[in-house]
Amino acid sequence: MSEVLSIGRDSETIRERIAPPPRDSRTSIHSVACRVFDILIALGVLLFTLPLLIGVAIAVKLSDHGPVLFGHHRIGAGGRIFRCWKFRSMVVDADARLAALLQADPAAEREWARDHKLRRDPRITRLGEFLRRSSLDELPQLFNVLAGEMSIVGPRPIVAAEAPKYGARLQSYYRVRPGITGLWQVSGRNDTSYRRRVALDAVYARNKTLALDVKILLLTIPAVLLAKGSY
Repeated sequence: MSEVLSIGRDSETIRERIAPPPRDSRTSIHSVACRVFDILIALGVLLFTLPLLIGVAIAVKLSDHGPVLFGHHRIGAGGRIFRCWKFRSMVVDADARLAALLQADPAAEREWARDHKLRRDPRITRLGEFLRRSSLDELPQLFNVLAGEMSIVGPRPIVAAEAPKYGARLQSYYRVRPGITGLWQVSGRNDTSYRRRVALDAVYARNKTLALDVKILLLTIPAVLLAKGSY
């Protein structure tokens, strides 16, 4: 565990580009325990935050009358593609704005190619900026957890374009479900380099235990409150 904490469009097209994952060697008892943990935490948080969820949904809808939720295709355990849900934090024509920005701004294009993130992202709405800094935009992923597509704790869910950057470590990513929180989120989040993110995902997958998940979940509380590296 000390090692872990120190390192603190088409689905068919995607599968053609990514090698099949190795078989998961974890015991069924461990898998069941982790799944029960996920379900209990997800249900508990959903029930506790229900008024907040409704309030955020109304605020997003009233802000620009666009969709409340945004679903993005991500790679899950075993290379399966799923739709990862978030409260929408961007303008409705976000893809078009991103394409125009990257074409006009070489620095932004380099940043996007390196991190798949923009520190100054013109697509994010005023409300969206608050939702991201508070991590409230990720609450709908609790439904992904209940559907068995994600876990409470796990690697950051990646898009197909990121898979080649993982190299051999992509096989480690495949072993576990991606998570709402994880080592990356409690280790500086967007302030960490992309290479470090990949390493954190791989180390977590190799060392996953229920006790580690609980520890990361507890560390998530101050990480969210401080909003360090969140943008």
